[in-house]
This record gives sequence, C-alpha cells and structure tokens, in this order.
Amino acid sequence: MAKSDSNSILRLIPFAVGGLAGTLLLINRLLTASLTPTQARSDVVGVIACAVLILTGLIWQRVQPRSPDSVQLVGTETFDLDRTLSETLQTELAWASHLLLTNTVTRSLIVWYDGKILLRRGILPEQALVKPGVILQRVLDKQKPIYLVALAVYPGKIEFDYLPENTQGVICQPIGEKGALILGAHAPRSYTRQDEQWISAIADKLAYTISKMTSGK
Repeated sequence: MAKSDSNSILRLIPFAVGGLAGTLLLINRLLTASLTPTQARSDVVGVIACAVLILTGLIWQRVQPRSPDSVQLVGTETFDLDRTLSETLQTELAWASHLLLTNTVTRSLIVWYDGKILLRRGILPEQALVKPGVILQRVLDKQKPIYLVALAVYPGKIEFDYLPENTQGVICQPIGEKGALILGAHAPRSYTRQDEQWISAIADKLAYTISKMTSGK
C-alpha cells in the first residue's frame, strides 16, 4: 500500500480559498441592489482570481509525484552469513547490508561471490541456491549493473527464484569480476538514481575488501 501523502492537505488549500472567495463574490453580487461599473470590474477580477486558484489546485493534484505501490514480500526474515569468512569481512557485509535495507527500498539482499553465497539477508524464500541465469551472467560478463524496474514484466524473472516470488524490482550490481550484489525491492520503479550510485559505491567497497581477504594480504 502506498504511503499517505503528508502534503495532501496543503495541495487542497487553493481549492478551499478559490471556492470560498467565489462564494463570497456570489453572495456580495446577490446582495448588491445597484451594480456600479467599478463593482462590475472588481467582480470580473475576483472571478478570474478564483479560477486561477482552483486551476492551481488541479495542477498541483496532477503533477504531484505518486509513490509506487508497495507489497508485502512473501518469505521469512533471514540473516545467513558465511561464518567461515574473516571477522573483518563478516562485519563489513553486515554493515553494508544494514545500510541498504534501512535506507533504500531494498527488502531482500544477497551477496554472491565466486560461486558461493556470502550473505542472505532480509525477506527471502527457502530456496537459497543462486544459479546464474542470463541476466546475472550478463552482469558478470559486461561488468555493468542491470536494474529491472518492474520485475513482473520481464520473462527472465524466473531465474530469480532465490528472491521472494512477488519481488517488484531487482538490481544486480557486479562485485568485481566474480560476484554480484543482488537486491530485491518491494515496490516497482522505486530505486532513485542516487540509490543506484550509492549501491555501486558499496559494491566497489565490498569488492576491494573481498579481493584483499581472498588474496591473503
């Protein structure tokens, strides 16, 4: 369900002011026995002002951005971390995933590297095996992220069976040449450009840490 708009009352103000002013003009006109040219001109200006206010209210209603409808993802709250990893890497994975889950629309998160799952966190199904499909393999080959803004309309969604079945949007962000950060959102078209840049920066940091740990330096 979409969040209620805290500015909805503010956007109704032009309607209220325009309607009230128009009503007062009408009452004044009905109670005026003799209409002078000056009053007639004032009435015209008043009617125009009321119309502008009401039109402004209509425009505000139409151009106000509407948050995408969100859903309750199907799955259970999960936090599976590979305990064979170094304490430093475990801490960084926990920190990075916490930031993404609490500051973006991400509700499901998987860190997959060199054929292994390093972390599963958020709302996830029982199916835990990550088998790279066409989309994930393309991310690894091209070393460029892919953002599926509305997963339901993509035929390739079947490869993401390790995410909740009603996941609305997915970002596959490469982690170096061997891994990927896979994020699932509970609303379509909900990641902003700033979110994407932030996710990219976090993935780069994880890639550096993982490569450093695996190289034994």
